[in-house]
Amino acid sequence: MLEPLVTIVVVPRERFSYTQFSLEGIYAHSDIPFKLIYIDGNSPQPIKRYLEAQSFAKAFHLIRTENYLSPNQARNLALPYIDTKYVVFIDNDVQVTSGWLNKLVECADETNASVVGPLYLDGVSTNLETQNIHMAGGFCEFQEQEGKLDLREHRYFAKNQLSAVKSQLLREATQLIEFHCVLVRTTILKQLGDFDEKLMSLAEESDFCLTVRTLGETIYLEPASTVIYVLPVPLKLYDLPYFCLRWSDAWNKASLNHFQQKWGLAEDAKFMTIGYKWANRHRLVPLQQIQDVLLNILPWKFNSKIYLNFRAFMEGILTQLFVKDKHQKI
Repeated sequence: MLEPLVTIVVVPRERFSYTQFSLEGIYAHSDIPFKLIYIDGNSPQPIKRYLEAQSFAKAFHLIRTENYLSPNQARNLALPYIDTKYVVFIDNDVQVTSGWLNKLVECADETNASVVGPLYLDGVSTNLETQNIHMAGGFCEFQEQEGKLDLREHRYFAKNQLSAVKSQLLREATQLIEFHCVLVRTTILKQLGDFDEKLMSLAEESDFCLTVRTLGETIYLEPASTVIYVLPVPLKLYDLPYFCLRWSDAWNKASLNHFQQKWGLAEDAKFMTIGYKWANRHRLVPLQQIQDVLLNILPWKFNSKIYLNFRAFMEGILTQLFVKDKHQKI
């Protein structure tokens, strides 16, 4: 048995209901030896019992807290126990595909990259070719205009169907990856220190990539490794408390304000506005289920004009109820 080169650290992202599918996928599709550390941030009792049983059966290190954790808090809990050449941080709602882990390690070995991100897809389908791309690397650069500093980001190939752009996806250096799944060289991780716990819900990946690049280290995209961020629809009832905290207005604003001050962005930077708007939209995801049920039982749902008008009305009501202080300056 070869000594593992990599430790996989699983952390909560925004829910718990995909725990079993994600963990089983890691064991089914990882074709090289690995160690595993699982961070359980106050999961509900059925998930807690499942993880305890799996930890015993598969001999992985389970760390549980009785309070909800931000992703960076969860990652930091694992740091003292990592003793392999590489570490992969992966969210608990990600589905991996065959060969995903080996390809990440190969890329790091062959390019000497400090950080490697896979190709990220969105969805739930097992047919990869029909999936939409979440991102395939990205652009992340500071820009100054009229004396005001902003951060411009662009996620390459986002929302493109994989089959349409597959030939354009190449292993290459990039400026931006996401924490859905990322391989990090452990020696670099030690230089970086703890993940910034004041970034509770937003801008963690931007902060991480900027810090890595500040050290003069390289980030690579390896599209031969593919993972799927499984969208949080539908949510279980036991997911709602954590989901609502994870994307709460308080966490979102505190995270963005801290990032703005840390990197010296202008108070009215577009980066702040874009991030805040995205978080507000994402926070309405569980309510989409309620809205869809109501819309589907209406007898006039096939009248497209009335349907669209009612849908817009519903979205307005839900936004007023659940998105607080949406006009308040961040």
